[in-house]
Amino acid sequence: MARGIPRTDVLITLMGSPHGSDLVTSVLRLVESLLRREASVQVWACGYATLLTQEGLGESKPRNLADWSVDYPSTATVIRGMLAAHPGRFHWYGCRFCSDDRGAVAHVPEVRLRAPGAFAENVGAADRTLFVGVL
Repeated sequence: MARGIPRTDVLITLMGSPHGSDLVTSVLRLVESLLRREASVQVWACGYATLLTQEGLGESKPRNLADWSVDYPSTATVIRGMLAAHPGRFHWYGCRFCSDDRGAVAHVPEVRLRAPGAFAENVGAADRTLFVGVL
């Protein structure tokens, strides 16, 4: 097992722009489904996906003008909730280089930033690896 990286059933590498498609929603639903099946999961956010866990996103998304009364959680809040609900089975990592390159340096505390050279350790700690997004 890699140093400091817990063994997991699945590693999902999330790449690409977080709001250009349904990519993020699909990954979060996949993670949720895997966790319901008692799988252990790690996500490695790379590229612009590192913006998903920024503290600056706050607890909620901006209000929807079409339905002002509905409060939707931010991606950071959704991810924090999933991490809290599945301690030891769900881990979220961010690529330090991609974060720094995009000025995404204030992640929620539960996110662990790692150098891109450490990615191989995450792959080695997972039984299966899935790449989602732009390569």
